[in-house]
This record gives sequence, structure tokens and C-alpha cells, in this order.
Amino acid sequence: MGSESPGPHRSDLPPSAHQVMHLRPRDSAGLVFVGAAVALTGLSFYLASQASLAAWLAGQVLLALALLQWFVLLHECGHETLFRTRRLHRPVGHVAAFFAVIPFECWKRVHGLHHKWTGWQDLDPTTTALVPRPLGRGERLLVNVCWKAWIPLFSLLYRAGNFWNVARLWRLFPRPGLRRRLAVNVACHLVVYAAVVAVVGLGEVVRLAGLGLLLSLMLEDPLLLSQHTHVPLNRSDGKAVVPYAAVDQAVFTRSLRFPRWVAAGVLLNLGAHELHHMYPFVPGYDLTRVEFSTENELPWWQWVRAAKRVPGEVLLFQNRTESGLDI
Repeated sequence: MGSESPGPHRSDLPPSAHQVMHLRPRDSAGLVFVGAAVALTGLSFYLASQASLAAWLAGQVLLALALLQWFVLLHECGHETLFRTRRLHRPVGHVAAFFAVIPFECWKRVHGLHHKWTGWQDLDPTTTALVPRPLGRGERLLVNVCWKAWIPLFSLLYRAGNFWNVARLWRLFPRPGLRRRLAVNVACHLVVYAAVVAVVGLGEVVRLAGLGLLLSLMLEDPLLLSQHTHVPLNRSDGKAVVPYAAVDQAVFTRSLRFPRWVAAGVLLNLGAHELHHMYPFVPGYDLTRVEFSTENELPWWQWVRAAKRVPGEVLLFQNRTESGLDI
């Protein structure tokens, strides 16, 4: 797939927040990435609408990349690191959320808790479902088959459990005003999706976007699972604990090294996940300018190949100290 993106420069000690404070968002960079996502999405739908099978297939592949980039743009907007002008993040975030199939307000709040409680598996809302527990035979079979067959079970459950489950969102965020905002955000997304289906037609929506959406979820599954899965995490077990400082969170995550065009052009360096947790205020497109070499980075193909050899139940519900597998 071409040369891979270079890792950060070698440094023994991580820079302080003050030392990387000059890496701030730029409106020009943000607009370029949003424009590229819009253009790629438009091109993919144009090709998908053609009668030629080759054009349709090309459109679906391009749409998968576009949807993956919209997910990354949602991530950046949630951190308010895409633009210098902060008020741009909310409208762009809602557009990205539409394509990512994740309500923006829900994403912003849940992902904020994820960064606060990274390292505490039972307090981080995105990892609590993976706290080790006895699994039924049916659960084990489902997890193992889906992981081996590239069925994007995790990407679907990640969305449904964390960002669409209103009852759980209300437990996480008890303030009445915030609860209303989250519920309205979920309801608005459902109305918009229903309106698109009503106007375009379900069959045409599936034809234009069905395969592309499936492919994007298949790409997201290993990307999301690479970040914190099978990494040793602590558990509070109901005790009062304090969050880990951002600069100390690298040990609880993993980074993947992608080809340059994927790392910078599609993912905005989301694969550099250790650096992202250490410096969440740095725009993704500037993460490679942080002069620090993290410990848990490896080539994407190496991790995917090793992880696919492991049963899904082991990858999800154990860590490398328990399984003895260095992945």
C-alpha cells in the first residue's frame, strides 16, 4: 500500500503540554479536510448512481473511505481540534455525525468521558462492556465468528451501546437539561434518516450506500479495536479512584502505523492513538509534529494479522498479560 507514515521523532521524555501548545487548529486545514470529504462523498454517490457495475463498485469503495473520514472529522469536531474558529465545530460535527451514524451531542459527551477515564476499564463508558465476565456459548460463537469473518459486530455495538442507547445516556448524564439535548439529538437523527428513506426510497438508499457503509464499518472494526483492546487496563471495582493525567494514558492504548496517504489524508493521524491521548488538544493533522516516540506503535498489517489469528473472545475480554499473546 506504499510507504508508511513516519513515527514521531525520538525523545526520551514526553514534551509538556506547554511545549506542544503551538500546535493549534487552523481554519484553512480544517476546511481542506471537510472539502475533501464532501468532494469524495459527492464523487462516490455519482459513481454509485451509474449503470456500470465497475463505476458502482468504485463508488462504494470511495464511499467507504469517505464515511471513514467523516467518522474521523466527527472525532476532531468533538475535541474542537479541526478549526481555530470554535463555532464551526458544531455545524460540521452534525454533518459528520450524519454520515458516521453517531449523534454529535452523544459522541461529544461520551467521548469526553472516555478520555477522562481511560485506563479504568469499568469507568470508561466505551470499555465497560469488555470487563471480563462469563460468556455464554452463543455469545462466544457470535463474537468469534464475526471477528474471524470480518462481520463488523463491534462497530455496530459501539454505536448502539454508547451513542444511541438513551436509557444508558441518561444514567451517565443525570442533568435534566443535558438529558433533553441528548434525547433530542437522537430523535433528530432518526427523523433525518427516515426523511432520506422516504424521499429517496429504501431500495435506492441501499443501492447507493449499502455496500459502502458495510465496508466502512468493516474498516472501523480493527481500527477501533486496536486502540484499547487486549491492553492491560485497571478496574476500580466500585472504589473511589482518580483519572489518569492525559500524558500518562499512553500505556493504556496502542498506535498503528499506516501508509502516508491513509494516515494523513484519511485518518488525520488517528492511528497515532497514544499521542492523541497524551495531547488531545493537538489537531490530528499535527500529531506527527509532536517530537516523542511512543512505545506501543506497530505497523497496521502486523497488528491486524496477529489479531485475526486470535479468537474474538480472547481479544475482547482478555489482555496480553492474561493471554500471553503479545498483540
